[in-house]
Amino acid sequence: MPITAGKCRRFEFVAGSSDKFWELALKGNRVEVRFGRNGTIGQSTVKTFANEVTAANHADRVIRQKLGKGYVEVR
Repeated sequence: MPITAGKCRRFEFVAGSSDKFWELALKGNRVEVRFGRNGTIGQSTVKTFANEVTAANHADRVIRQKLGKGYVEVR
């Protein structure tokens, strides 16, 4: 499902000793990511792109990568 502007999507990976989360929010031409172990605030990064389309394409690509690594989207 493509990400829509302003919506935050959360993914979690729980297996063995791993218990981590990854969140992504698309805000105009910015992609904001927060990640870390469940139960913590985690770390955050922001990437700024030339335009909203490029940012949305990047967001879709990194979401596909996380799903491929076994992360599951949670609501």
